[in-house]
Amino acid sequence: MKVLISGGSGFIGTALVRDLVAAGHEVLVWSRMAQRSSQKLGAKVQVLSSLDQIADSDTLDAIVNLAGAPIVGRRWSDARKHLLRASRLQTTEALVDLIRRLNKRPEVLVSGSAVGYYGSHNTDIALTEAADDYKPGFSHQLCADWEACALQAEALGVRVCLLRTGIVLGHGGALSKMLPAFRCGLGGPIGSGRQWMPWVGLEDEVAIIRFLLEQRTLRGPFNACAPEAVTNAAFAAALGAVLHRPARIRMPAAVLELLLGESSELLVSGQRVYPRRLLDAGYEFRCTSLAEAFKKAIAR
Repeated sequence: MKVLISGGSGFIGTALVRDLVAAGHEVLVWSRMAQRSSQKLGAKVQVLSSLDQIADSDTLDAIVNLAGAPIVGRRWSDARKHLLRASRLQTTEALVDLIRRLNKRPEVLVSGSAVGYYGSHNTDIALTEAADDYKPGFSHQLCADWEACALQAEALGVRVCLLRTGIVLGHGGALSKMLPAFRCGLGGPIGSGRQWMPWVGLEDEVAIIRFLLEQRTLRGPFNACAPEAVTNAAFAAALGAVLHRPARIRMPAAVLELLLGESSELLVSGQRVYPRRLLDAGYEFRCTSLAEAFKKAIAR
């Protein structure tokens, strides 16, 4: 396959690029920091600074859209919300415009989204892709608009898969921000600790994208998270156990709400998300144990 990837130098994108290159596929990465991305990804990857470098007559078999500014850890000021929307929607619109002008259109677009599509829940209800019990709010609207933008490619004859990803555990990403405190024995639950945390190992995240690229009957939304979601308290306890450190220092929800404002909802509430459509399609998870995911990430 010849695959174009946006966000290819990020945490997930880098792992996907390496996996595709190792499998013998031709990979192009669209990056606004082309020189830095080229140095990071190596000579086998063609890095583009602009989609204008792709001619109308060029052929792409697939596009993977992973671009988007980080949503966790900063206040959602009006300026930040604008950046979060623009980094997702404008990139996706540019990719749809590329598809529209190509003489031969790609077979599939796998486009990023997140479990934030379901909004912030404080219940134990398992949310599948068929769930319409989403909670309105910024995170839901951001994902819903992102997905709607990607789905415009369907009218152009392209199969579209939407990747509703949970917390991705690997060497880097969200885990790298948690490890310093937990390694010092200063980690622990957030708020009540009862909020659900859908997670997925980086190996599975990459394999799920490959699965959606290759299974030509699949389209629509897919929950990219392990079958066994865990509560925040269980997540903290498992990470502490793997590191052989106590994990009992609780972060009060009120402190996070003071520091982060509206965006604290991503940490103090959650969603119990279940990957029904992936399992029904025959995808077999490589990693279903949270402790195993931690061990793999930390060992690496």
